[in-house]
Amino acid sequence: MSLLTQLKDEMKNAMRAKDKVRLGVIRMALSAIKQIEIDEKTELNDDGIIAVLTKMVKQRKESIAMFTDGGRDEMAAAEAAEVVVLEEFLPAPLTADEIDKMISDAISQSGAASMADMGKVMAVLKPAMQGKADLGAVSGQVRAKLNA
Repeated sequence: MSLLTQLKDEMKNAMRAKDKVRLGVIRMALSAIKQIEIDEKTELNDDGIIAVLTKMVKQRKESIAMFTDGGRDEMAAAEAAEVVVLEEFLPAPLTADEIDKMISDAISQSGAASMADMGKVMAVLKPAMQGKADLGAVSGQVRAKLNA
C-alpha cells in the first residue's frame, strides 16, 4: 500500500474515531503533499512523501525547542503530539551502528579520500537515509570520518 493511501485511510479512521488532533495532523500532511504536487506539477511517490513528512517533523522539533525556551510548555506539548502522529508514517529510524556502517560503505563506494569528496558521500547516503536518520548529524559523522 502506498504511503498516500495509508495516510488517507488513517484520516478516515481518525474521522470515525472523532480523534481531532490526529485528524488535523493527517489533514495538514495531506495538504502539504498536495501543495507540493501542485507547485511542482508532479505526483509524489513514497520517497517524496517521506521527504515532506520528514521536513514537517523537523519543523515541529524546532518549534518544540523554541516553545520550551520561551516557557510555552502547552504549545510544546501540542507540537510533540503532532510529531508522534507524523512519525507513525515514517520508516523506522536507523540505529547508530547501521548509520556508521552505511557511512563506511558510502565512503568506500564513492572512493572518497578527503573533505573535498564529502558531496559524493552524501549523494550516496541521502537517498538511503531519507526519513530514517537526521542528515545533519550524519553529515557531521561523515566529516569526522573524512578528516580522520
